[in-house]
Amino acid sequence: MSTRRNTLFSGVLIAVTSMAIGLVIAARLDLVSSSAAQTFNASALSALPEMNSAPITGQLGANTFRDIAEAQSPMVVNIRTESRRNTEGPSEFFGGDELFRRFFGDPPEPGQQPREQPAVSAGTGFVIDQAGYILTNNHVVQDATKIEISFLGDDDETYEARVVGRDRLTDSALIELIEHPDYELPEALFGDSSQMRAGDWVMAIGNPFNLGHTVTVGVVSAVGRPFTQIRGRSQPVIQTDAAINPGNSGGPLLNLRGEVIGINTAIVSDRPSNLGIGFAVPINTVRDLLPQLRTGKITRGVIGVSILPVTNDDFEYLGLSERVGAIVQAIEPNGPADNSALEPGDVIVSFDGERVEDIEDLQQKVVDTRPGSVVSLGVYRGGAPTTVAITIGELDLEAQGRPTPEPIEDLNSGFGMSLEDLTAETARQLDIDPGTAGAVVTGLAPGGPAQSGGMAPGDVITQVNRVPVSSAAEAIRELNQVEAGRPAFLMILRNGSQMFLRVRKE
Repeated sequence: MSTRRNTLFSGVLIAVTSMAIGLVIAARLDLVSSSAAQTFNASALSALPEMNSAPITGQLGANTFRDIAEAQSPMVVNIRTESRRNTEGPSEFFGGDELFRRFFGDPPEPGQQPREQPAVSAGTGFVIDQAGYILTNNHVVQDATKIEISFLGDDDETYEARVVGRDRLTDSALIELIEHPDYELPEALFGDSSQMRAGDWVMAIGNPFNLGHTVTVGVVSAVGRPFTQIRGRSQPVIQTDAAINPGNSGGPLLNLRGEVIGINTAIVSDRPSNLGIGFAVPINTVRDLLPQLRTGKITRGVIGVSILPVTNDDFEYLGLSERVGAIVQAIEPNGPADNSALEPGDVIVSFDGERVEDIEDLQQKVVDTRPGSVVSLGVYRGGAPTTVAITIGELDLEAQGRPTPEPIEDLNSGFGMSLEDLTAETARQLDIDPGTAGAVVTGLAPGGPAQSGGMAPGDVITQVNRVPVSSAAEAIRELNQVEAGRPAFLMILRNGSQMFLRVRKE
């Protein structure tokens, strides 16, 4: 047990937050209900806290929020961390996308020379078990060399804790008290986040600017909002207007029964304040991960493809009767899809017998599937349905978020790119089989359609709208047949792999 040096910590925190601009990571205030008892058996990895799915009824009264705050504040904890982190300076913490990269752990951009420096941070969490287990954000504790916890009414005392498990994708972490208070720990109760709808009242409790157990109230602004925490992958979150500030991260977002329905994670703002859009990870998502967090390892599925959305303009061309599914853009070499019959240009419309609505739906179905499982994909290829069996691989989040190749355009036919025949010499330079025929992209129109569509210099076009092309003239002929404002579907070779791209003509 140790005593916090509040003066030093407050000074550091205020100095850092005063430089904040752009996106501000913080946590939502959440309230927990006092209506029912629930336990999380740490020794049984499959055990989950009970969840109250009963409809939320009753009237909002003058004392509603006061009662929630009084009942649920004791289970909310203040978190202080010490760490040594690689940083480029204050702009990396609070400048636009760099703020998210800093907190969510994406690797530094090429060319950066990060340096190590000490850091002191504040966050929030909430107790979910008498044994001393606490939920918070991953970005609150991910680099911590020391974690200290304080409770309501016990601010002068801190208790050391350790990380048990954490997850970058949901920005969640499970920590455990090493030192315990000499009193019974209050526990959070879990609500059902799937019940929440826009307009529902919510409360957040957190530790903004080291002002522990601050309460804010607002409504749910939206649900199911895609939020990209790792480049290339998004997570559905709850959007709210309840005020959040630096230090609120990891705190609970509560319904009108005082039950946790989310973990406050981030705010998007154009100024260093709580004026912005706040996000909370749904508690159902984190609850389902608890058995894996308890083991210290999260296992998710992957199929090894990049994907494009199906749009209103192209679903009929793809042979679909409605806008549904996701288009395979490219297949990762040596990944699960590369060892299957899946091809670029395929439209995945079902996953193991379940309909695939869109990109987010497909990603969620894949990551929820145990690695090693064999599933059947319903696919439309060339307008005809077929099925493809695939063995699910294991997702490596550390390999995610790699920069995508620079896009390009076409100057000859309304696409903003210039084309030349693929010669034997060019094929050797591009490491392409000598017998390959097609048109190689040699010039770009900045901001043109091809650039926006994802093309890059050196790409070799082998098909336009599924018509094989063996020269620049043939590619331009097919591109000229596309009406202005309509998309062209291109099969290209890039770095020895096929890719399927959609480029809209000007």
